[in-house]
Amino acid sequence: MTDCIFCKIAAGELPSKKVFENDELLVFHDIYPAAPVHLLIIPKLHIASLVECEAQHEGLLGRMLLLAPELARKHGLNDGFRTTINTGRGGGQEVFHLHVHVFGGGKMPHLS
Repeated sequence: MTDCIFCKIAAGELPSKKVFENDELLVFHDIYPAAPVHLLIIPKLHIASLVECEAQHEGLLGRMLLLAPELARKHGLNDGFRTTINTGRGGGQEVFHLHVHVFGGGKMPHLS
């Protein structure tokens, strides 16, 4: 996708503060952190949002979620952390490329 900021980051066209990368995933620090540690896990494959996922993405989604606690531990979030997937405009999604937020290390906003 030519105008997707996360696709450009994954392709190395835009800079990011990377913390993890393999053939299918990239993890980097959010440029507008909501907590002292705020990471984004993205697939390199462009998927607009969680609602676009299908059965073929099951393994990818599992690997994204299983990576979250490993990253949290490596970043000192031993007392807990939060994961969030905003889906669609009504769900607070701002960048339409599937991503998992992993954040913690401070007072967390209350979510109802």
